[in-house]
Amino acid sequence: MHPEIEALLDQAETRFLKGEELIAFKRQIATLSQRLKIYEFLREKEASIFQPVANKLQETFPEEKEKTLERSLKHWLLVLRYCSMAMLLNDRDFLEQRLLDWLSGIVEAHQTQKIEATVCNLLQTRLKELLSEQARGILQPFFDQAQSMIIDQGNKE
Repeated sequence: MHPEIEALLDQAETRFLKGEELIAFKRQIATLSQRLKIYEFLREKEASIFQPVANKLQETFPEEKEKTLERSLKHWLLVLRYCSMAMLLNDRDFLEQRLLDWLSGIVEAHQTQKIEATVCNLLQTRLKELLSEQARGILQPFFDQAQSMIIDQGNKE
């Protein structure tokens, strides 16, 4: 659940919410509605988001094994799903826990940093084409967090 909404609900257990708390609650509910629309859009358009990314990836790495490219695409498919859920929940910890659980060493182990970075950039470009500026603003912090954990962290080591 949204940490902000949860905190307000906790306060409401012992007393009625104050005026400013009620305004904050309404704002959080409105934001949740926007997040849900973005989540549904991403869920419904998943194939049309990733097909051009896959095509461009094959053009960029024509000598690379198809299995390697496919694995990197699957990574980012899952990353986008986790980012979407974290955005819906408005919970950065959710994203960090999910990514660290399965992806923390995979990129380095397979030596696919360049491919992963390319998929990430292509996906960013594709999302800019499909999402409004407002929707990107809501999703972007979670995507940036994932990119930092997968790409930037891998380049530091």
